[in-house]
Amino acid sequence: MTHDDPKHAAQRWLAAEPDADIREELEALIAGEPDELADRFDGRLQFGTAGLRGAVGAGPLRMNRLVVRQAAAGLARYILDTDPRGAARGVVIGFDARRKSDVFASDTARVMAAHGIRAMLFDQQVPTPVLAWSITDMDAAAGVVVTASHNPPADNGYKVYLADGAQIVPPHDAGIAACIDQVDPTDVTLVGADHDLISSVGDEVFDRYLAAIPGVRRRPDVAGPTVAYTAMHGVGGATVLRAFEAAGLPTPIPVAAQFDPDGTFPTVSFPNPEEPGAMDLLIAEAQQAGADLAIANDPDADRLAIAIPQPDGSWRRLGGDEIGWLFADYLLANGDGDDRLVVTTLVSSALLGKIAAAYGVHAVETFTGFKWIAREVLDRPELEFVMGYEQALGYLVTQQPLDKDGISAAVLFAEMAGAAAADGRTMQQWIDDIAARFGRHVLADASVRMSPDDAAAKVAALRADPPGTVGGRDVVSTEEYPEANLLRFELDGGVRVQIRPSGTEPKVKLYGEAVDEDPAPFVSALADLLS
Repeated sequence: MTHDDPKHAAQRWLAAEPDADIREELEALIAGEPDELADRFDGRLQFGTAGLRGAVGAGPLRMNRLVVRQAAAGLARYILDTDPRGAARGVVIGFDARRKSDVFASDTARVMAAHGIRAMLFDQQVPTPVLAWSITDMDAAAGVVVTASHNPPADNGYKVYLADGAQIVPPHDAGIAACIDQVDPTDVTLVGADHDLISSVGDEVFDRYLAAIPGVRRRPDVAGPTVAYTAMHGVGGATVLRAFEAAGLPTPIPVAAQFDPDGTFPTVSFPNPEEPGAMDLLIAEAQQAGADLAIANDPDADRLAIAIPQPDGSWRRLGGDEIGWLFADYLLANGDGDDRLVVTTLVSSALLGKIAAAYGVHAVETFTGFKWIAREVLDRPELEFVMGYEQALGYLVTQQPLDKDGISAAVLFAEMAGAAAADGRTMQQWIDDIAARFGRHVLADASVRMSPDDAAAKVAALRADPPGTVGGRDVVSTEEYPEANLLRFELDGGVRVQIRPSGTEPKVKLYGEAVDEDPAPFVSALADLLS
């Protein structure tokens, strides 16, 4: 699209916009304040390793059908340029329950077919892990899922996978973005929805995905616990219930008010299990039902959150690292071989490496984001991948898909709770046992809001002139991870603090970890160095 002045660009956009509600919004913008119009037309949503994500609305800086068509056309060109069999292998396309997800997916299929590429479009809402799993199952050249995951209700997004079933990493993100740059969003060719190159994907893929679920179990003789479950108004609920049945576990008790897909998310203002209050209805259901375990997925079911009962009758939400420790301890105890591999991210806990060492297996730290965990697995085919996790509730405990999967992880965690009961201990006692073996690892994090430019400059200044002490403790080593824009300071006494500018929000993020002490004061002291 040419760089017109905002009003002229908006009029061109209006002429091409297919949706009446977006046209009405755009007409009001054209008639209103110039600054508001410029906010929509001064640039466009940038395609990166997470694809596209933003609020649904009019203009190139929002999510709408013209932006999606432009992205689909750029992806189609990239596939044709890089995969000689790409047109025949095709693209598998899924969508969630958010506003316009279905039409974004349909338009993607119509654009692919217009480029001569087979488009395999799910005929129903699909959890992200099922879409990711289907790519290698169907030998597709790529996959697209229209979802904004756990973003606020106003948002939607567009996530892209290539043929290996993993999220894209450089240089593919830049290559796709360059192809998108060549496309005028107001002039993208589409075919009809009934074109011969567009086929429907239905229950058969769900059936194959679910047939693989029992393979996640390590002790299939263990009886499952009573589980309370919430889909958080997302698309995972029905598949989770079927997954538990396929695995031979008792059917979870769902939070009825949050079970059916609803893109308006009426009971949660921010549908992220990490947010305060997001799991309140789930915990209430667990208490009322006398459940042994409470499980939540985020709306596209790729993340897993857990709450467990405490001796005093209250419930505690587990931290993302705690869940990862439990997975690792269980899977490594119920397997053998020194060629096994576990993977986590730089900002996750260091304890995974200690657990791996105790079992004599390989452990790798990689950059933030599950795409990098997948890359470590792909780059080490000689090792048997066991599990990978990131502290933001992302877990992979199977060989496929090569992305976080909150459904198979939910099944395995339920088995783990049953196994703990069979062994005569609670989940809290298990966590305490891990602490007794390796030290009680305490984590803390914080963020400091500032512009992206300021965030990058502040971290760069610390890199150029690292502190000698943080919070009164000597810095014994400084490590730089330029690819992740992350600085790690190891302090005297085994305290670790880390800092990086956020890649998606206007803030600096800080992380701390210590053994048998609270790292929060050291995180605060590191934050003070930004002032």
